[in-house]
Amino acid sequence: MPKRKNLTRFTYDTTAFQGWRLSIQKRGTVFERYFSDKKYGGNRKALKAASNALAELKEQLDGSRLVDGKLSKTAISKAKKLLAGA
Repeated sequence: MPKRKNLTRFTYDTTAFQGWRLSIQKRGTVFERYFSDKKYGGNRKALKAASNALAELKEQLDGSRLVDGKLSKTAISKAKKLLAGA
């Protein structure tokens, strides 16, 4: 399987969760969300949902305003809402 930046596959036999984790750090803030195979109907569908959410998040963060070299509170709030709704 090719390496995907900011996406990690979780497939452990000893845990109940199997799916993808989206994790990205931007200007000192970490954004993270899990995409379960069970919820999205399989490995490929969960990966597609995670990839789409990552693309939207990157687009939003790239155009965000910075305050003292870090993301503004508004930008962080919008990004978290985007991930919650994905």
